[in-house]
Amino acid sequence: MEFCVEDSTDVQVLLEDHRIVFSCKNADGVEMYNEIEFYAKVNSKDSQDKRSSRSITCFVRKWKEKVAWPRLTKEDIKPVWLSVDFDNWRDWEGDEEVELAQVEHYAELLKKASAKGPPPAMDDLDDESSGEDMTGT
Repeated sequence: MEFCVEDSTDVQVLLEDHRIVFSCKNADGVEMYNEIEFYAKVNSKDSQDKRSSRSITCFVRKWKEKVAWPRLTKEDIKPVWLSVDFDNWRDWEGDEEVELAQVEHYAELLKKASAKGPPPAMDDLDDESSGEDMTGT
């Protein structure tokens, strides 16, 4: 998740197993504060945050990675400031099918590449037809 606050100062990110608390001051000195109760448990030990001049990005890993959440928050009401970044969206349901298709495609390519047939015939190559010998004269 990303908190877009340009030129932030006094950034504090507290990531716990069931919530994240974010606070900072923007370039004008206005304090920003957000507290989000997650829908389910996250792995706070395997999560991290990164600060840039334009935002603070939090990489939060779910405790059960292959289990879909219907929403990010515990509450059924979505905050107005919260939106999905589809540039970073990952559809976990299709991953296994896509990976299986890629493995099958790769295996087929390897099979074609390793299938050895007879060497190509070279009897149609005629060096004497151009009137030059191998030295170029």
